[in-house]
Amino acid sequence: MTQEIVDLGDQAFQDDPHGLYADWRRTGPIRRAVLPSGTQAWIVTRYEDARRALTDPRLSKRTTPAPQGAPVGGSRTAGAAAMPAAIGAAISRHMLAVDPPDHTRLRRLVSAAFTARRIEALRPRIERIATDLLDGLEGRERADLVDDFAFPLPIQVICELLGLPPEDRDDFREWSDAVVAGSAAGAKLAPALEAMVGYIHALLAERRKSPGDDLLSGLIQVRDAEDRLTEDELSSMVFLLLVAGHETTVNLIGNGAYLLLRDRTQWERLRADRELLPSAIEEFLRYEGPLKTSTFRVATEDVEFGDATIRAGEPVIIGLLSANRDGDQFTDADELRLDRVQSPGHLAFGHGLHYCLGAPLARLEAQVAFTALFDRHPGLRLAVPPGELTWRSGLLLRALEGLPVFL
Repeated sequence: MTQEIVDLGDQAFQDDPHGLYADWRRTGPIRRAVLPSGTQAWIVTRYEDARRALTDPRLSKRTTPAPQGAPVGGSRTAGAAAMPAAIGAAISRHMLAVDPPDHTRLRRLVSAAFTARRIEALRPRIERIATDLLDGLEGRERADLVDDFAFPLPIQVICELLGLPPEDRDDFREWSDAVVAGSAAGAKLAPALEAMVGYIHALLAERRKSPGDDLLSGLIQVRDAEDRLTEDELSSMVFLLLVAGHETTVNLIGNGAYLLLRDRTQWERLRADRELLPSAIEEFLRYEGPLKTSTFRVATEDVEFGDATIRAGEPVIIGLLSANRDGDQFTDADELRLDRVQSPGHLAFGHGLHYCLGAPLARLEAQVAFTALFDRHPGLRLAVPPGELTWRSGLLLRALEGLPVFL
């Protein structure tokens, strides 16, 4: 019997994918799907299969074909393919779009900036940023927790890490929204890519003239002094760090706050017992993680997954949001449990060699963010019914458009 090809661009799926994912896990855990771009790909929905797919070397990043979603996730995409070759190359040579040995080399070049010790050393500065943002809300009765807090916190952190002017953050957001939306951004995608690449090139030129004590200057020195980064690899790495360096954390904070505020007994429990915060953050990541799917892979040879055969050359995405609600892996998977013990854990940050390098930073930023909110706004509550909140369209992100709250 021919299996139905599901539509991942359907608005009902965009609004609430969990029910459909549960049905697919039961009836066809590896199936064909139509992406918002119109391209067909395989989607993997069960935890065990997803964990395997994330580490299978036959599912390659290097060979991602042209007609696919957001440029952050593959070596060639619909947006990149429509660009001049120089633009496409300037955003597609980062570590999320290549296999070893290039991936190994690129990851090593930036991994020193994301060690546990260096991340923890950022805590006082992140706390200061959170305090300043909440100071800016003093006297207001209402705010959008995404626009006014969840977004500016991580974007300011990544700007400071890279040594970029924080006043440019609104431009970053506009460009990044289009980039991660991919084909769903329509006519906005190409100008966003061109503008972002132009900005990155200007930054690199300026920093070569006036190097500083920041990650961007360090990457330039590696490129110019040791010649281990090509110019396209350098610009692509900055592109990746700018986009991935804040999007995940914005959604972690926004989605987590939503989960707590839709049932304020959860908010009060966590506010009263801060020792639960680390496990609660892991549960936010599992239950309503910041990414719907992985970035793209392509089979380099025929790969068997259960009853499905993925043919060489066919694209594959992994349903991270689905895998993390798999009842075969997590007891009462559709329940939010702030004290859940997860072993092995969720896949919100991926798994294997492409596991998110910035995961420790995202966790720290979330810890600081929720601690600050509990301390400064213990009575925080939703300003609209949960059913009136809307989720952003697109393949990659699980993100609220906004989160209106009473302070």
